Amino acid sequence: MNAIMKTMLVLSMGALLLAGTLSAQTPVPEWQAGVDKMKSLIQTNPAQASEEVGELLKGKNKKNVDLVTSVAHVYLDAGKLTEAQEYLAMAKKANNKDPKVSVLEGDIALAQKNIGQACQLYEQAIYFDPNCKEAYLKYAQAYKSASPALAIEKLEQLKAVDPNCLEADRELAEVYYSSNRFGKAAEMYAKFIDTPLATEDDMLKYAFALFLNHDFEKSLQVAQKGLQKNARHAAFNRLVMYNNTDLKRYEDAEKAAHAFFNASDRADYSYLDYRYYGALLSALKKYDEAIIEYGKALEKDGTQVDLWREISDAHEMNNNYAEAIAAYRKYYDALAKDKKTPETLFQLGRLYYGQGTSSDSLAVQPADRKLALQSADSVFTLVSEQAPDSYLGEMWRARTNSAMDPETTDGLAKPYYEKVMDMLLSKNEPKYNSALIECYSYLGYYYLLKSDYPTSKEFWNKILAIDPTNATAKKALEGIK
Repeated sequence: MNAIMKTMLVLSMGALLLAGTLSAQTPVPEWQAGVDKMKSLIQTNPAQASEEVGELLKGKNKKNVDLVTSVAHVYLDAGKLTEAQEYLAMAKKANNKDPKVSVLEGDIALAQKNIGQACQLYEQAIYFDPNCKEAYLKYAQAYKSASPALAIEKLEQLKAVDPNCLEADRELAEVYYSSNRFGKAAEMYAKFIDTPLATEDDMLKYAFALFLNHDFEKSLQVAQKGLQKNARHAAFNRLVMYNNTDLKRYEDAEKAAHAFFNASDRADYSYLDYRYYGALLSALKKYDEAIIEYGKALEKDGTQVDLWREISDAHEMNNNYAEAIAAYRKYYDALAKDKKTPETLFQLGRLYYGQGTSSDSLAVQPADRKLALQSADSVFTLVSEQAPDSYLGEMWRARTNSAMDPETTDGLAKPYYEKVMDMLLSKNEPKYNSALIECYSYLGYYYLLKSDYPTSKEFWNKILAIDPTNATAKKALEGIK
């Protein structure tokens, strides 16, 4: 649907809403039945419809602007512009300064895809009658997509004229929602959501605006209210699942997910639905099921490369490091060049390290363990090269080489811990104390094994200078004595 057609649809809905509002406040004119009859005939029997109009507009009724503009609107709504323009001319002849005439002419201009002219005519209607609510609303509806700022300005003018105008609140909510200003949209929806003016669609958009504004609790309340009226409403069930997941109410979220995927009408599932469900299942530690849902999300939208990282995380939590590494490589390889940062590369090294140090001897064989640690060392080397001012690459090279030399017989980690130590001492910041203690601990133990007790004592004492209660350092020093 193009922008003009969307605008016409909104205007049509707005006109019906306005007509319903006015009919509750004013008596139904005696000619209304004739107009209603004409509506049913205009498509099935145009000739008879024309005869009915002729009967309606006899004598003084030709000067009845309300009647003539109503007839013109029936033809306009039926897509018969020529006839609508004929009755516009009749209405102008009756009273060309009546705001209803300007509104009608604006509607015809809009049907001809001339938004600018339409809004000039709505402005003219307001000039003739500053209280012409319909003109304000239609102006805003016409500009809602093309110029949200102008639409908001016009609606605020209407609110100045009529501060209690709920229709203005509703249109403001729509404009803010469509322009992604979800906080303001939620604020405006709240003003009329509990009135007869609000529709199910308004309630749904209100709940989504709250959700997108991260007000998960309130969004959940609104969505649950929607489900009270229709328990099988897919979008409300979706929001209950989303909100409960973000609120970490995982059991409630799982119930909502069941309702969304298995007990909702006309559900149209998106990649985000499966992604949320995957995240929920991961939080419930149902990793195998989570991976299946993430896979469904990728089938829906293969461009969402972050899903590979989430699949990797689920495999890692399930101690399936080989699968975690394979998924993370797909994630990393799919990233744009500027996204391949030392941080994203570091996570790949961390996965290799996890595989190489896994306590699951059945899942990871000794040969695989060695290869994983060698791969980790290669990745952390690249991290060090890409981020030379960071100590993390060298620190993890130290840890990786320590894992490849668990008895510290070869001192494989020694040069890396020494480099990290020098880097951190130059920074001279307390936040690095725990990392320094790790360096000193390795070096103290290394020199202890080499029977270089004076040097070993130096490092254990360095630990006590940072943490006087460190039990490992105290025990080592007692052993050396």
